[in-house]
Amino acid sequence: MRKLLETEQKALEINLDPIIYGTFAEIGAGQEVARYFFQVGAAAGTIAKTMSAYDKVYSDHIYGPEPSGRYVCESRLYKMLDHEYELMDTRLRQERPECSFFVFADTISAVNFQRTIKGDGWLGIRFQLKPGGDTNDLVLHVRMLDNDNKLQQQAIGILGVNLIYACFRYNENPEILLESLIDSLRGRVKIDMVRLTGPGFEGVDNRLLSLYLIKNGLSDVAMFGPDGRNVHASEFLYRRDVLVVRGSFRPATLVNMDMIKSAYQQFRNEPDVDVKKTYLLTEITLSNLMADGELDEKDFLDRAELLNALNQTVIISNCEEHPQLVNYLADYRINKIGLVLGVQFLLELVNSKYYENIDGRLLSAFGELFTKNLKMYVYPIMQEGSEELMTAQNMPVPEGVKFLYFHLLESQHIVDIEGFDPNILHIFSKEVLSLIRTGNASFEKLVPPKVATLVKEKYLFGYPLEQKEFEY
Repeated sequence: MRKLLETEQKALEINLDPIIYGTFAEIGAGQEVARYFFQVGAAAGTIAKTMSAYDKVYSDHIYGPEPSGRYVCESRLYKMLDHEYELMDTRLRQERPECSFFVFADTISAVNFQRTIKGDGWLGIRFQLKPGGDTNDLVLHVRMLDNDNKLQQQAIGILGVNLIYACFRYNENPEILLESLIDSLRGRVKIDMVRLTGPGFEGVDNRLLSLYLIKNGLSDVAMFGPDGRNVHASEFLYRRDVLVVRGSFRPATLVNMDMIKSAYQQFRNEPDVDVKKTYLLTEITLSNLMADGELDEKDFLDRAELLNALNQTVIISNCEEHPQLVNYLADYRINKIGLVLGVQFLLELVNSKYYENIDGRLLSAFGELFTKNLKMYVYPIMQEGSEELMTAQNMPVPEGVKFLYFHLLESQHIVDIEGFDPNILHIFSKEVLSLIRTGNASFEKLVPPKVATLVKEKYLFGYPLEQKEFEY
């Protein structure tokens, strides 16, 4: 079991290690990390330089201007790492060949007096695992939860120490590395993006890092792009119109793709949606990943593999309740949010809100679900033992909630998806999964061609290995 150390103990241990030597570059409110290493003593053995370009003009002269005009951003952090590491390597490589070099950088915006800025930032480190070795990068985004500027600065100091310590002490176990980042900080920060790259981590699938963030409570939301690279909402969702499709995608079937295609087209046709600024996200919840009782990393990666192959950006979330996700996206000034779900899931959602709040909080409970910029797009299902479709219009909601539900229908907060393909509604993911696991080739007609190919090539979702010999 990992021994929990105080922040000062971690800083001192790094200072006393004769191999580790580096630079600290901190912008904005992040002036606290180097302070820990100075205060515990023996800093001369660790710190080559500390610097802060607090003035934007100075900062631009050192690192170059930011086209976006933002200084608390991912590109700024990478420019800091690039610049400072090149300087250090050029000036000290011959002088200190026995050292493993690092550069720590952060660019932070803490809560302001008016509370219009909540507090967030980017932290990163470029580091060698052995003297003269190739460099690796760990970059993360943090959201600060303290409602006080000084407490947020303190939290950044602790997080920075945790980050440096983790890279040099826990680099062989990525999950423990991530868990240790919030030592002494649980409840004070959320880390919603981590990217770990470099030759020392070639075997690490960064999509698993996103999963670990959610699994271990470091964040409620994490994302990765079609290339499997972990991404952050602030870098690509700012002021966009966003459609989120929630599903199990186990595996992605023709129904899933029809749901995505038809809902996205309908969303883009909305009069208050800017077609040029729309973005599509597919979401898998932690509860869905644990539907069988345990979290199966291979099962998660199989889902992720197929969604990425279908060019999807993926959200992993612990947002069983939609308002959590909506509130998260709201921080990035999303104009319009669309949520896509199957009618069965909507029925369960309405029932749960009704029976959990039958004591009089019903109106409040539904008010939390639907904001003025949110619309739900509902995909139908074929009713069991019948040819009739269940839709948002004919869904059997409890009598006591009908007045509220019909108001949501009339106000267009809930709408049925139009233009769906009625000929594929007989396809269910569980049945497709069963066919895959038994090696039944009929599954190929129920999924997109690319999905069928990948399932067979990479033996996803338990596709039998013995099929390889049979197919040859």
